Amino acid sequence: EVQLAESGGGSVQAGGSLTLSCVASDSTYRSCMGWFRQAPGKEREGVASIDGEELSRTRYADSVKGRFTITLDHAKKTLYLQMHNLTPEDTASYFCASKAGICWLPSLTASNYDSWGLGTQVTVSS
Repeated sequence: EVQLAESGGGSVQAGGSLTLSCVASDSTYRSCMGWFRQAPGKEREGVASIDGEELSRTRYADSVKGRFTITLDHAKKTLYLQMHNLTPEDTASYFCASKAGICWLPSLTASNYDSWGLGTQVTVSS
């Protein structure tokens, strides 16, 4: 099972930006990859996903469209999430995830993913 490690979280003011990174331990991650977040007392929600074999195929939650961008650098085995115009509602722990097998469609459903990182905290203050 691929190991995933997130970094890049932190505390920013509303309107600020952060870029999260997720490094994979090996190349078996090449399928659907995604970013999820979970705020205290709330369920984990899908934020963005990407097809590891067709990088132009991405999917975003409505709440982040136009503000967040997911990218994947195969040479570095690293998944990124660029976040702009952050709001307090974006405060959460952010997790990256990988799905084994064929990526038929980038998914924002957590149960579709096999491997998870431990998460990185993002806090946005007003």
